[in-house]
Amino acid sequence: MEKLKMHTPDLAEENYKKLAALFPDAVTETIDDNGNVVRAIDKDVLMQEINAQVVDDGQERYQFTWPDKRKSVVLANAPIAKTLRFEQEKSVGRDGTPGGTNSENIYIEGDNLDALKLLQETYLGKVKMIYIDPPYNTGNDFIYEDDFSQSAVDYADNSGQTDEEGNRLVQNSESNGRFHTDWLNMLYPRLRIAKDLLSSDGVIFISIDDTELNSLIAMCNEVFGMTNFQGTFVINSSPSAIDYGCMAKMHEYAVMYSKNAIEVKSYKLSEEEKKFDYKDEYGEFSIYPLYNGNVAFNPETRPNLYYPFYVNPDNNIQDDFYEIDITNHPNWIEVFPVVSKKDGIQHVWRWGKEKSKINLNKEIIGYKNKDGEWRIVQKYRSNLKTIRSLLLDQSFSSRRGTAEVQELFGQKVFSFPKPTNLIKQFIQTGMADGDLFMDFFSGSGTSSDAVMQLNAASNGRRKYICVQLPEMVDESSTAAKEGYKTICDIGEERIRRAGKKIKEETGADIDYGFRCFKIDSSNMKDVYYRPADIGQMNLDQFTDNIKEDRTSEDLLIQVMLDLGVLLSSKVEQTEIAGKKVFSVADDYLIACFDRDVTDDVVTAIARKHPFYAVFRDSSFSSDSVAANFEQIFDTYSPQTVRKVL
Repeated sequence: MEKLKMHTPDLAEENYKKLAALFPDAVTETIDDNGNVVRAIDKDVLMQEINAQVVDDGQERYQFTWPDKRKSVVLANAPIAKTLRFEQEKSVGRDGTPGGTNSENIYIEGDNLDALKLLQETYLGKVKMIYIDPPYNTGNDFIYEDDFSQSAVDYADNSGQTDEEGNRLVQNSESNGRFHTDWLNMLYPRLRIAKDLLSSDGVIFISIDDTELNSLIAMCNEVFGMTNFQGTFVINSSPSAIDYGCMAKMHEYAVMYSKNAIEVKSYKLSEEEKKFDYKDEYGEFSIYPLYNGNVAFNPETRPNLYYPFYVNPDNNIQDDFYEIDITNHPNWIEVFPVVSKKDGIQHVWRWGKEKSKINLNKEIIGYKNKDGEWRIVQKYRSNLKTIRSLLLDQSFSSRRGTAEVQELFGQKVFSFPKPTNLIKQFIQTGMADGDLFMDFFSGSGTSSDAVMQLNAASNGRRKYICVQLPEMVDESSTAAKEGYKTICDIGEERIRRAGKKIKEETGADIDYGFRCFKIDSSNMKDVYYRPADIGQMNLDQFTDNIKEDRTSEDLLIQVMLDLGVLLSSKVEQTEIAGKKVFSVADDYLIACFDRDVTDDVVTAIARKHPFYAVFRDSSFSSDSVAANFEQIFDTYSPQTVRKVL
């Protein structure tokens, strides 16, 4: 039996192992500042291996940096020993029943950096779209406080600890000498982990205003790559304008990045059904020229976008179009981008060679026009359209967002939330039905409301994960007078009310609920992680390595996170020989955390052939049961992965 690690992965350690596996001769040892012998990477050996220049400290280079950036990277990679605990009394069932447990939507109360770390293995590459509305750093709002005075090890133990009010937010005023630094330190590690959660064709939208727009784009260029920058939306957020000195500001922004620019596409439907002139094995399509009509793009400014395609008489494109020798193919036709008839400028393609090669004869074809001239065109399918970068409709304003919340609550309990129409625009563009959506600055719950509205309109199956710190509301606010203590209280109640309203208005058979979790310290005592630090005199205190106030349900959730089992999975509770047994995802995982487990219980579980079987290390009724455990599984289910905690 293997022991579960019961903490998030140490990404720095994993990266070191990957580098050591690729270049074992670059691994060495050295002396650190404290005189200790530590492992190291020999940069000279690494330079030889990769045949590239390695930049040393002090050398000039293009980079985006700020104080504490290195510590911010360490923070993103550092493991934490934490877990999620299920809050059934706050949860809502799929049909809107309070206390229900069958919804596939997830709502998490707690520090979103902790939440992202807890989710990073289970949801690695599974999130199709992320939208966040982080603090804009205007000088009046609050940001998450990350303590860089702690070591990485200390942070792994203490990250996310709150004061008595559960508040880890601090006001970032303009008088703060670390005004921009603190904001960057807050957002950077969260984006680093968020990128890993995105699917290969996933996208992220981030709302922002003028204050940190440039910093955000520079940071995202580093995290996601400049080639994955899709663009910036200008949003008519304040149609009546807000006076900021010499300029009355009417707009905000949202930047869009992809995980992989080659794979990203739009899912937004046109208001009118398109008619198509062509059809292939994948369905109907229209065509659009592949050349770039921007006169600023030409062979001199974009030489990488100027190259020939080769088309044969049967209208097929040569796969190795940039390597063909035309003299050996007299029937093939060389096709370059067209020259502008208006000003004689030579155009270039919209796509580079690599992206074009991937899509040859699938989404890029040769086309002979009515004048007998060959063109290279891209296929456009279905009734999808791209979203416009100017979002000027008044339904995108913050005032509309405030009105939506007020309509649900009858009171103004939340100031300037994003309107659902804005989030719906992004969702329709960034994800398809059945995909997973995430918002880890979820605030009043606009994103959850928007997902339900879209699902109701089309009987959709989109799912969401929302995360919000339980920030205390102002004691003098309307929300506090109405009985709401935290932002989470408001967000959760909004989802309940919005779901009820949508169900009454549409009657759609969709998921109106959510499973509520809160972030807490690990279920395991310190002895589980650092047994060598526990003295012999204290051993009697640790006959059980699980905290006394934790339930079997608590253990199950942490095991699911550790093994990468989706939190939305179906969980069934049964009884075998008087012992409580959990079946997750139709016996994919079976767990029993009761004491005095007998051979009969082990055998019954093994006969179900689970992929994973998990028990407590001290749960077996006798030494003979523990000794027979492996033999029982080897007999009835040898393929089962067996774990203990």
